[in-house]
Amino acid sequence: MDMSMSGMSTGSATPTMAMAMSTTGTGMAAMASSTGMHSMSMGGSCKISMLWNWYTVDSCFIAKSWHITSKGMFAGSCIGVILLVVVLEFLRRAGKEYDRFIVSQHTRSLASSNGAVTASTSSTSSHDGAKPKAPTTSAAASACHPAPQATFRPNVLQQAIRALLHMLQFAVAYFIMLLAMYYNGYIIICIFIGAYIGYFIFGWESFKVGGGASDRLQEEVTVCCG
Repeated sequence: MDMSMSGMSTGSATPTMAMAMSTTGTGMAAMASSTGMHSMSMGGSCKISMLWNWYTVDSCFIAKSWHITSKGMFAGSCIGVILLVVVLEFLRRAGKEYDRFIVSQHTRSLASSNGAVTASTSSTSSHDGAKPKAPTTSAAASACHPAPQATFRPNVLQQAIRALLHMLQFAVAYFIMLLAMYYNGYIIICIFIGAYIGYFIFGWESFKVGGGASDRLQEEVTVCCG
């Protein structure tokens, strides 16, 4: 009687354990499936590596929307990167040219004001009939030595334009740095090509020679963002 009871209990427990194991296995499979779907949704089909790579199709840059789906799209992205670096060189040249413009504008305004003062002084002297005085020794000595360079401080509007150009340079340079951090060999080569083309076009300028010229023939280039 006891053996039959124990047999009945064993027989009744076996289906229960099987159901429990089936439920556990189903739960683990569901968790694995959910984890796999989560990883697919996070990574998608983008090929991203923090090591040097030569990915073309299925590579992604900056955002999921920049997903390379064909070789033609990758070629267009390479051309866009080259043009982006060329734009950076253009912004650098634009900043230098704007500084030269406001300095020359200030110089012209000073020259016009000094000319007006000289003309008024000479007209006053001729009206009074007084002869101009000969230059003294101190004046002759000061003429032999050049006067110290005057300083110029831009006004608010000029400084706002200078800050805008600097901000654009900063933004484009760091965008290029983010592209370089994908370690894609083709993209990095395109960055170098863009730097060459951009500097060839916008770095071609004349230099001051002699007379204590202060123009640098070659600017220093930093590692990441110029």
